[in-house]
Amino acid sequence: MVEALLEHLPPAPWVILFSPLVAAVAILLFGLKRPKFSAGISLFTILLSLALTVWMFWFHAFDTHGGFMPAKSGFPWIQAPGLLVEFGFLIDPLSLVMLLVVTGVGSCIFLYSIGYMEGDASFPRFFASLSLFAFSMLGIVFANNFLMLFVFWELVAVSSYLLIGFWFEKPSAADAGNKAFIVNRVADFGFVLGIFLIWMLSGVGGEERTFDFLELSRRLPEYFKNGLIAPPMMIGAALLVFCGVIGKSAQFPLYIWLPDAMEGPTPVSALIHAATMVAAGVYLMARSFFLVADSPQALAVIAHIGTITALLAGMLAMVQNDIKKILAYSTVSQLGFMVAALGLGGPNVAMFHLTTHAFFKALLFLGAGAMIHALHTQDIWEMGGLLKKMPVTAVTFLIGALALCGIPPLSGFFSKDDILHLAMEHNRFLFGVLLFTAALTAFYMTRALWVAVLGPDRVSHAHKVHGHDPSHDAPLVMKLPLLVLAVFSLIGAFIGIREFLEGPHGGEHSLNITVAALSVAAASLGIILGTVFYSKKRLLRDPLEQSLGAFYDFVVKKYYLDEFFLGLANVFQTALAKLLFWFDANIVIQKGVNGAASLTADFGSLLRRAQTGVVQTYAMVFGFGIVAIIYLILMKG
Repeated sequence: MVEALLEHLPPAPWVILFSPLVAAVAILLFGLKRPKFSAGISLFTILLSLALTVWMFWFHAFDTHGGFMPAKSGFPWIQAPGLLVEFGFLIDPLSLVMLLVVTGVGSCIFLYSIGYMEGDASFPRFFASLSLFAFSMLGIVFANNFLMLFVFWELVAVSSYLLIGFWFEKPSAADAGNKAFIVNRVADFGFVLGIFLIWMLSGVGGEERTFDFLELSRRLPEYFKNGLIAPPMMIGAALLVFCGVIGKSAQFPLYIWLPDAMEGPTPVSALIHAATMVAAGVYLMARSFFLVADSPQALAVIAHIGTITALLAGMLAMVQNDIKKILAYSTVSQLGFMVAALGLGGPNVAMFHLTTHAFFKALLFLGAGAMIHALHTQDIWEMGGLLKKMPVTAVTFLIGALALCGIPPLSGFFSKDDILHLAMEHNRFLFGVLLFTAALTAFYMTRALWVAVLGPDRVSHAHKVHGHDPSHDAPLVMKLPLLVLAVFSLIGAFIGIREFLEGPHGGEHSLNITVAALSVAAASLGIILGTVFYSKKRLLRDPLEQSLGAFYDFVVKKYYLDEFFLGLANVFQTALAKLLFWFDANIVIQKGVNGAASLTADFGSLLRRAQTGVVQTYAMVFGFGIVAIIYLILMKG
């Protein structure tokens, strides 16, 4: 039925993909000195992509009544003997849901950015970069093969570098952009090895090798079951691809780049953390789940890394004072939940949580941006009293926080409950860790709410003197996205995302009463403890600092992971420098340059000794030569 859709509107996927790119190019060519034009065309193109995506989704969900076969289209891109790679599209429930997330949440962020970035000297450049980012992410979603996906995967990296380091005149922003780019390149080295290993394995059955997702999903499981692919090779391919997920979706130990990405403008943080870059890793693993579906060992590794990430990032969020970093570590933690769901065998569960998380995390980041925009500070201890001064921002932020905590009937409760249910069925230990992390999530969000929003006004005297004390809420262009995202944070679990992903054969879903009760109890406990610790009116410093002592300092130092990686880099760099110095001094210079010179001198000395200047000696040598020649001629005859 999707083929019929493409017949009725052949250019729809092309328009969805290339509209943001057209905006980026148009801004660079004609709009760098025209802010209204740049914002207008950028917003128009992402809304056009959203409208066509909704139309495609509507066509499938209501006109085809679910259950369509994946549709693939495109044209030959790379052709060589034994190799054909397409540039094209794969349209199925997974890609349609992800398209809705990218274009839907992205549209809210684009609209919000018009108000947030107003007056910035590089306003047009911001929207050009934003549109390029959207194009890159849409390319990942549409890609029907690993090679096309990898090209857009790296384009997302370039776009994120431009946006994270947007205020490049700040050393911290430039460093953050570099850190994100470099850390992801380390992970992507493993990813690209995995892609080529998969390509090699795709031909073990005698068929022409391929990068195509649909072909690979058919061949590799069949080859594996028939014994044509050894289990270690399949596990290796899966984990190498997972390396890309560890980098892009910020899993342990490479999550260190994501909190530093807060140096970019707040809309960038919302875009990266909610709808695009970090979601790409989870989407990749869901798209290539056929690699791990029959490999319990690979699934176990993925589930444990996701759970460790969720716990460690949750504890880091608990000790942050920068509101954006609280939300950043929260994102890392929730990504850990999604990756754990993948490892527990639930790609649709992971995508369901990715979708609901996009709604309430974008809401939280944009709400935090409205606070920062008004208060000119990111420190929660310099906020407070916002319920009266910024009621729309405060209430919508509260809705987002409760959704993140997993309070029913908000969207986050249902998607997180599905993950906990999976863990309860497959691994009780991981279930316990994730349940504790859910309580931790409620605790640190309650902390943020009481200190930054619900508690007394803590705006510093310096801010009041300079007139930064807010008396009005955010402008309409910023409030409207907050209200839209708040609505979806409330109803996001009831719009059929999980059912759409699984199709008509997915079965009915009902809450596990035990898991749901434990989930609500954990969230309630976190909220109660957060209220006990932080609802005091005259609280001037974090009580956890005294309560946790040395452990608090250890967590504040981010488990010394940054220092570890820096030290590792220094050791490697020093060792490599010493090795190269030895090679240069002993091989290149001593053996190569000096050796060649010495050999030339010795050969010249030998030739010099043959030149005696005595005629009798030359006659004797000549005579011996004549005799030797005659001897050889006679012997040959």
